[in-house]
Amino acid sequence: MHRGFIKGALLGAGLLGASCAVVAPRPRSYERERIWAYLRRFRYAHRGLHDPSLGIPENSIPAFERAAGLGFGSELDVHLTSDRRLVVVHDSDLARLTGEQAIVEELSLPELAQLRLGGTGERIPLFSEVLGVYGRQGMKIPLIVEVKTRDDNHAQLAAAVMEELDRHALIFCMESFDPRVVQWLRLNRGDVFRGQLAQNFLLAGDGTGRGPLADCAATLLAANVFTRPDFVAYRWSDRLMPPAMLSTRVMGAAYAGWTLHSPAELLACERRGGIGIFEGFVPDPQSSAYAND
Repeated sequence: MHRGFIKGALLGAGLLGASCAVVAPRPRSYERERIWAYLRRFRYAHRGLHDPSLGIPENSIPAFERAAGLGFGSELDVHLTSDRRLVVVHDSDLARLTGEQAIVEELSLPELAQLRLGGTGERIPLFSEVLGVYGRQGMKIPLIVEVKTRDDNHAQLAAAVMEELDRHALIFCMESFDPRVVQWLRLNRGDVFRGQLAQNFLLAGDGTGRGPLADCAATLLAANVFTRPDFVAYRWSDRLMPPAMLSTRVMGAAYAGWTLHSPAELLACERRGGIGIFEGFVPDPQSSAYAND
């Protein structure tokens, strides 16, 4: 029994060590810490500071103008059109947002320009237009840029996003559910503060769409072994999942929490050292949790 216990303990220690090695982030440095310290001074409006009751749809120019004007950073979603233009919209399938049965990546920019968001007069904006909104604020308020891939366009999309960002002197970080984007950044743009988006994909209705093995790997942050992100953006409701805890609390990855639906959730996220992506309410633009940083 004693020998079996020792073997079990050694096996457990080995599995824990292997798990730590897999989910480990990029090694921290003074420069990485400096970037993170600045990013976490701000709070981030999910898809801009939208409010349907005010006629301001998500990921619209008014939503970003409202967020920037109040001092909030924004989280936004970038897609690549069929004519290789970058647009800001959440879903590839436009039925929910526009009422039209269409796919962003299958339409040209002129075709997208005919559509309107949420029954308003607002159209799907260009990525450059959104960056211009924040550029007018003195280029001091950060953005969280989510790269939304479809099929195998990850490299082309990531390169195009970086090319556009290089034209604007803005402060930003980048994230994606697609680890191929995070790996592309590691290999091609090591200067960019990069993050892996994740959640518990094993829950009913929350799968990746690529099968149970892919769901399991994404939930476990298995691709971190190749991508070495600076931060992990794990869904707030899934924050106690072992991979999230291991990566952020044990191995030192920075943490971004999404989506936070109350001031209490936002403050709880910040008190654990994270940055918060909020929706449905308007908090103070900067966190009291980091007032002494």
